[in-house]
Amino acid sequence: MNAIVVSTNLAVPRPDPGGAPRVSGIDKQPEPFIDVFTPGPSYGDGPGVVGDTVGDTQHHGGAQKAVYAFAREELDHWEERLGRGLPDGSFGENLTTQGVDLAGLLINQRVRIGDAELEVSIPRQPCRTFAGWLQEKGWVRTFSERGRCGAYFRVVVPGRISAGDEIVLFDAPAHDITMLTAFRGAQGDKEAAARIVEAGCLPPMYHERMVTLVGTTPGADG
Repeated sequence: MNAIVVSTNLAVPRPDPGGAPRVSGIDKQPEPFIDVFTPGPSYGDGPGVVGDTVGDTQHHGGAQKAVYAFAREELDHWEERLGRGLPDGSFGENLTTQGVDLAGLLINQRVRIGDAELEVSIPRQPCRTFAGWLQEKGWVRTFSERGRCGAYFRVVVPGRISAGDEIVLFDAPAHDITMLTAFRGAQGDKEAAARIVEAGCLPPMYHERMVTLVGTTPGADG
């Protein structure tokens, strides 16, 4: 099976389901296509998808979280486990994918989708908004234990992505840090964090978090 985008999704703004006094863009609904671009570098600089919504500007938006993808196979897993329907876009993803193991993608792996080029950037961290949206008791822990968090992408070449577009992988980066490993590190796994630090593959802010976790400083001996 070819790796494809089965659905492209945009936010329908609504009150934050986690109870914060702001709107949320977690409710994503299918559209025929999305146009992606590179937003500013920082949280609060908006999404990388034209017409999308970022509500939590302290933790979302910016170049490293420009586009979010989640696998249809994982939605199917959660449908069975939770006993409920989960249409494309249910986990707040801009791209619902099929035929590609997002957890196994290497950090900084470049892909072409439609006429856009993206790079795998950082893992998603499940939050109160996500938990409020799913309305499942203990959801943050349950989702985290699964470990398949989807993938954020940065936009390298702006363009249009349509439902049905193939996902084409370029040459792999010269390290072995997958999205799953990056997620484990972000969740506090010191062994994963040490591997991430050694690879030096994350953007500076996220790299420094891993350095702090393993209790080292850049350039330190031992």
